[in-house]
Amino acid sequence: MKKFRCYLQDSDQLSVCTQSNRIKFVYNNFFDIIGKILDKSKKEEHKGIRWLTSIMDKDSANLVRIFLDGGVVIRHIDKIPMSFGVSEKEVVGSIATPEGSEMAKTLFVSNEPLYVKHFSSLFEELWKNGIDARERVKEIEEGVLPIRTRLLEMQDEIIKEIRRLNNNAEKLSICSGFGGMQMSYSYFFDSYKNLVDKYGNGEQTEFDRLRWIINVDQHSIKLVKIFLELGFQVRHIKNMPPINFGVSDKELALRIEKMENGVDISQTFLISSEPLYVNHFNSVFDNLWKNGIDAEERIKDIEEGADLVDVEAIRSSARAQDLYINIVKSAKEEILWIFPTINAFIRQYKIGAIPLAKEKNAKIRILVPFQKSIEDMMQKLKGGENSTHDSRFIVRYIEQMSETKATILVVDRKVSLVMELKDDTKSTFYEAIGLSTYSNSKAGVLSYVAIFENLWRQAELYEQLKKSNEELAAANEQLKVHGKMQREFIDIAAHELRTPIQPILGLTQVISSRIKDTEEAELLKVVSRNAKRLQQLTEDILDVTKIESNSLLLNKEQFDLSEVIVNVVNDIIANSVSFSGKKKENTRIFYEPLNKNIIVQANKARITQVISNLLNNAVKFTPEEGGIISVNLEGKNKNDNYQEEVIVRIKDTGIGIAPEIMARILYSFTDGREIFTDINNVLLGISVFSLYLALLQPLSYLLADLTGC
Repeated sequence: MKKFRCYLQDSDQLSVCTQSNRIKFVYNNFFDIIGKILDKSKKEEHKGIRWLTSIMDKDSANLVRIFLDGGVVIRHIDKIPMSFGVSEKEVVGSIATPEGSEMAKTLFVSNEPLYVKHFSSLFEELWKNGIDARERVKEIEEGVLPIRTRLLEMQDEIIKEIRRLNNNAEKLSICSGFGGMQMSYSYFFDSYKNLVDKYGNGEQTEFDRLRWIINVDQHSIKLVKIFLELGFQVRHIKNMPPINFGVSDKELALRIEKMENGVDISQTFLISSEPLYVNHFNSVFDNLWKNGIDAEERIKDIEEGADLVDVEAIRSSARAQDLYINIVKSAKEEILWIFPTINAFIRQYKIGAIPLAKEKNAKIRILVPFQKSIEDMMQKLKGGENSTHDSRFIVRYIEQMSETKATILVVDRKVSLVMELKDDTKSTFYEAIGLSTYSNSKAGVLSYVAIFENLWRQAELYEQLKKSNEELAAANEQLKVHGKMQREFIDIAAHELRTPIQPILGLTQVISSRIKDTEEAELLKVVSRNAKRLQQLTEDILDVTKIESNSLLLNKEQFDLSEVIVNVVNDIIANSVSFSGKKKENTRIFYEPLNKNIIVQANKARITQVISNLLNNAVKFTPEEGGIISVNLEGKNKNDNYQEEVIVRIKDTGIGIAPEIMARILYSFTDGREIFTDINNVLLGISVFSLYLALLQPLSYLLADLTGC
């Protein structure tokens, strides 16, 4: 004390900075010395005193006015980091902050120029931010709060300021979650009681100065009742705003969350007397209040077990996760899940929701896009590869959804939670989840059940179709093997048939040149004719196998198609026979070309073979007593050298082929006995004709009327 008095007396210029609880201490211990310094200042023997302090109440204001009247220059500032005094030569400060009228037990004193300069600079910076003490004293005396906005992070400071706000309020409106009400009950309940005692006058029914908005549920009922009994009016709303705040007639207290990976790492409060903020949040509260339900009615409905329909939009990802886990925990019979993306499944697996569901004695069905990592997770949950099939835990795989970006959870067909994806690339639940919607509306929940069941059936059908396709693919491969074996057998058989035919034809020709007997010559002609038919048959079989194996080469040339048809017709007329082998004397063939010199570019031998095959079949299928066969030729789309398209029409008066048989007859090895009861023949020629046409297109088009006239 003595050292500090000496310091004051010896100074030529003095700048003092003290905390709010030291004003009275200065008045009691140093008022006389300060008076002497001021007298010296009037004689210009001292440069005067500047004092920076915190003026927080009327007692401090009254003492400050005394110093002001004495000539001390004083400014007010809200926060004083420490108490110190600095002159031109020395600096004195307290190491610890003393309370009340006590002198600091430890002081530091230094005349080191570096320290003196530092504290002088510190004082000047604080001085710039201070306000004239007369204005501050006037505000306190007239009950006017200064307009200011502050951020508070220290818990003790937050509690102190909110208690001050409550004590100075004439009316108070609070909007908070259950946690905010718990905090208020622990730290501020007595300040609320003071307000009730101050303004209630025992008439609680008319008391509307204290209002509270909260989501009233089973967890909060007990605490809400306590505040109702105290004198608060409380209303319930479903969709709480994302912030907690309290607003009086003069000030606003707003809780700001500081999140890190979805965890609230600190509580920061914004305290403001700015009229713009105060009026805005009073307006927000009033709008919420209008849409609220009286808490007493809400409590009555809950206690009576009424089926309350609740739909809530949740913007806080932290609250969404808490609700999500609680809903999974509440499952008793069934859990339905739709994950739109692979990342959505992985994130919710990491937070423990899916393993938690596995522990429940409920049937679980999951729809999720396929990925090997997901399959491995599911196998791990089921107990490994050797585990028995768990019918209560079923997963089906769906296509990843490109448009629908929401995870859907339905529990026991009573509640649903739909969580929109804000950013599917994020690895944490908090960063990825956007707006969530909770509902226990029966119609709403069952609509999500219907969506799930439809997707579930689609996934089941897809799995069945996939399995069928795999079986068909395997069967197709087997058919290919059988087809290859068949073609190889036919190829070998045809070559084996070709070997004895040539000697038969050669020897028959030699013998027929030596036989004079007419009857014997006729018999040899039958042998020769049938040998030639057998030779043609083997050639056709070999052609079919070459065509089907893509090994038949067709050399194209330009020729007169009309001339080819004339030659074929003449050959048919000379050699036409019926199925019985008798020559058909009464069958007439008419050929009238519409155009002469129909030049085409194609394989002459194969075109000749096709037309010959068609005419031979026409002759065979005309009645034994005779018939008429007509051949027409028409050229189209002629270029400079040849016809690009021709039409050959062959019609006969035979029995024809029914339309339902047409599709089959053009395939290889169709048995004639399935088509005509009186024909014991294999219609291989027509199938060869169809295969040739496929190879010859688009240069040549041949149409045959196989249905008769």
